[in-house]
Amino acid sequence: MKPRVILFRAVEGVPAEMSDEALVAACATGDAAALGALFDRHYDAVRGFLARMSGTDDRDLDDLVQVTFETVPRAAAHFDGRAQVRTWLLGIATNVARHHIRSEIRRKRFTRDVAAAAADAPPAVADGRAEVLARERAARLGQAISALPTGLRAVFLLVYVEGLPGRDVAAALGVREGTIWKRLHRARGLLRESLAGVDP
Repeated sequence: MKPRVILFRAVEGVPAEMSDEALVAACATGDAAALGALFDRHYDAVRGFLARMSGTDDRDLDDLVQVTFETVPRAAAHFDGRAQVRTWLLGIATNVARHHIRSEIRRKRFTRDVAAAAADAPPAVADGRAEVLARERAARLGQAISALPTGLRAVFLLVYVEGLPGRDVAAALGVREGTIWKRLHRARGLLRESLAGVDP
């Protein structure tokens, strides 16, 4: 069943001047203008993360962004300020993506997108073979990342692609920081196994 569509729009006045933390507190009271301001500020980060996490098409990606922000008012009452609001939103997005992946399993689209991006790269003038190898490596890396178990993929993307500190990722996902490092270690090991034999 498709999520109900809520139109988010830019807001004027006080909500646009509030801190992220104040906006989350206002969202907990059902303030639609605060939710709109939060959406405006963090849409790009949430959408970009969901694109890498879920590997889905644009239409479904928009649905995932929508569901993420629809979850904010319910989750806002539990925001404790241990992580930055952006990190907290990416934690919500992680859960939304996990649910999506479990129900629809669309990993192959992510792989195709990575391969297409590598194919669209400008050709190397000096060494065409090096460019072909770089594209092959990029495609293999995309396949390897998309094949990681969901929990490992989420941690890998949050730390290495989004650049979030381990403690913030732990707070966003509701686990201990040591668990994050264990998952990263396992993800790196699986990626090394998947990429074994790829030309240097």
